[in-house]
Amino acid sequence: MYLVSARDMLRKAKAGHYAVGHFNINNLEWTKAILETAEEQQSPVILGVSEGAGKYMGGFDVVVGMVNGLLKDLDISVPVALHLDHGTYDGCYKCLRAGFSSIMFDGSSLPIDENVAKTTELIKEAHRHGISIEAEVGAIGGEEDGVIGAGECADPAECKKIADLGVDFLAAGIGNIHGVYPENWQGLSFETLEKVKVAVGEMPLVLHGGSGIPADQVKKAITLGVSKVNVNTECQIVFTEATRKYFEENKDKAPKGFDPRKVLKPGYGAIKEMVKEKMELFGSVGKA
Repeated sequence: MYLVSARDMLRKAKAGHYAVGHFNINNLEWTKAILETAEEQQSPVILGVSEGAGKYMGGFDVVVGMVNGLLKDLDISVPVALHLDHGTYDGCYKCLRAGFSSIMFDGSSLPIDENVAKTTELIKEAHRHGISIEAEVGAIGGEEDGVIGAGECADPAECKKIADLGVDFLAAGIGNIHGVYPENWQGLSFETLEKVKVAVGEMPLVLHGGSGIPADQVKKAITLGVSKVNVNTECQIVFTEATRKYFEENKDKAPKGFDPRKVLKPGYGAIKEMVKEKMELFGSVGKA
């Protein structure tokens, strides 16, 4: 299976009233765990790469080579998109050249007219390359790779303005945040989501900051047009917890216990369990 655009998988998800999981990758173990779980669950999947993660892994060309190699050698048959997460204008062009199958331009911090102009240009370029493009209106709260937002709610009129440009799916801020949700978080604004859904029509919507949102709220969001849910923090947390436990139990002191393949194995397994749980929640199991 080759990398595919996320456009058709999200249109199919919206029509089928489920969502496709977008899981951020940070290294080989992360990527392999997500792909193997998607194949086992026969679920479509989106591999998300932030610009910081891409740099950490050696560059976007390295990421594309790693993912394509795993698709081939693991004999992955389910639809897989490789997606730039919260991309800058320059980052989007780098990923277009590297061979990503989907990009996100995050112009949410820009004045709406500049956001529109740059989004319009990138839509044309993305579609010329046969890949999908996501845009954002209303900054997502929290921080990711230096992108900081307070979790404000998007203006439905601005959502329509961006959607009408021809993006393939739209991230609209509805009170969601990146990272760990604080105890005083007020929850998702379904009133905003309802208005956005009406404004953009059949456009698939994206829920960023999917880690930590109560399951009932995620399910309700899916009924209101959310077709893509982004997960990163929860995978990071379980990976760290499993790795910490390995050392706390002194397994690194066992024969060859210092082998990084052994050290990273518990975290790899924890990611697989988390991804499986999320795919079940999103309803994408068996939808490949």
